[in-house]
Amino acid sequence: MHPLDTLRPFFEQQAPRIIALSDRIWSLAEIRYAEETSARLHTQGLAEAGFRIQHGVADIPTAFVAEYGNEGPVIGLLGEYDALSGLNQQSGALQCMPSADSPGPNGHGCGHHLLGAAAHLAALAVQQHLRSNGLPGRIRFYGCPAEEGGSGKTFMARAGVFDDLDAALTWHPASLTGVFDQSTLANIQASFVFKGRAAHAANAPHLGRSALDAVELMNVGVNYLREHMPHSARVHYAVTDSGGLSPNVVQARAEVLYLIRAARNHDAAELYERVQNVARGAALMTGCELEIRFDKACSNLLQNTALNQVLYAQMQHLGRLPVGETERAQARQHHATLGASDVEEAGRSLGRVLRGQVTELFDGIKDYHPDREELLYGSTDVADVSWVTPTAQAWVACYAFGTPFHSWQMVSQGKTSLAHIGMLQAAKILAATTIDLLRKPEVLSAARHELHARREGKPYVCPIPPEVPLPLRRT
Repeated sequence: MHPLDTLRPFFEQQAPRIIALSDRIWSLAEIRYAEETSARLHTQGLAEAGFRIQHGVADIPTAFVAEYGNEGPVIGLLGEYDALSGLNQQSGALQCMPSADSPGPNGHGCGHHLLGAAAHLAALAVQQHLRSNGLPGRIRFYGCPAEEGGSGKTFMARAGVFDDLDAALTWHPASLTGVFDQSTLANIQASFVFKGRAAHAANAPHLGRSALDAVELMNVGVNYLREHMPHSARVHYAVTDSGGLSPNVVQARAEVLYLIRAARNHDAAELYERVQNVARGAALMTGCELEIRFDKACSNLLQNTALNQVLYAQMQHLGRLPVGETERAQARQHHATLGASDVEEAGRSLGRVLRGQVTELFDGIKDYHPDREELLYGSTDVADVSWVTPTAQAWVACYAFGTPFHSWQMVSQGKTSLAHIGMLQAAKILAATTIDLLRKPEVLSAARHELHARREGKPYVCPIPPEVPLPLRRT
């Protein structure tokens, strides 16, 4: 008998509580390293279930580890619960509008309220299976804050909290279901602070040294640099301090935050050095001082075929997403708010067989081909875990097909029954995969050998230097 068959009553019993947990975290919409209540809701539920809780791991106040079991292989489930700044949105709305449910400017535009809740339920299900069958094994839920713009797991990896895992599993809400079989971009984020000299902009502009000019010249210089970067590289920026609101004062201070991405860690480091040189040139041209503050970084993701195949097999066992007409109607309504380019972008990942056949809802499973690895032009701090221990991830459909990440449409759908069904499906996939791995030490051994091969004999080196402190204050 498949473990999920015996666990079906458990999932049915726990589903209302987990749905309530995800909806509560959706409403809180707490962002990078400020997820105090969200983390507490997770730890309270896991502690009540008998998990041992270690708070404040890696000296991060909102990070924790919850563990059950005393011997056997150690499988980690990665949970997230952070939101995004500036994406406040009314639940269920079919147009962009402020939320009456969630005060403040933030919103769950990447589904992390669902992500953490599903991993939470999966951990409880594995605990139930171990208790019922008297099997050895340890299950850990990792409470991982600040995936968005904070690289919480990278700081945790730097502190060694994943070092003794036999494997790590996670998932991500999406508009399709399948193995997360793409590699991702490494990145480095840093602030560039220019300090000049204030002066009256009309009476004595020659006495001033404009820090805002330096920011603008840096941005122009980096834009010229784009032609000479690797085609897979990406550079983004946000002016976080323009020097004030008075145009008749030469701005004495200005700041710009840069996020630099490339296919591998060393590529990102090389591009970061080139961006720093552009900033130094801008400071020289304007007579300003320059301070560079390394904020955070994360690695490129390493796939693991041995784990992916187990994950895919459990997806296939579960079958199609169990949606009904209610969810299809929801998907049709939200799908109508999307642009053709959003749907086309989502369709690219499905391959030729399915492309064009999916309309408002993808309730099937994307084919997995171990020999095909694509590049996702985004980044995740799960990648640093993948350098430390064998790691596998799933995409699970929780939104209308084509819903773009970091959009108001994703926030709007975050408490729908479709989102809840996808979340519960993800929990079952993670639980079944964990139980299968605990029963198959030979797969865990193969996964470890594959990780060593993919690292090409190189040890993991955290892309965040040891002297860089946790960026707790930036929002």
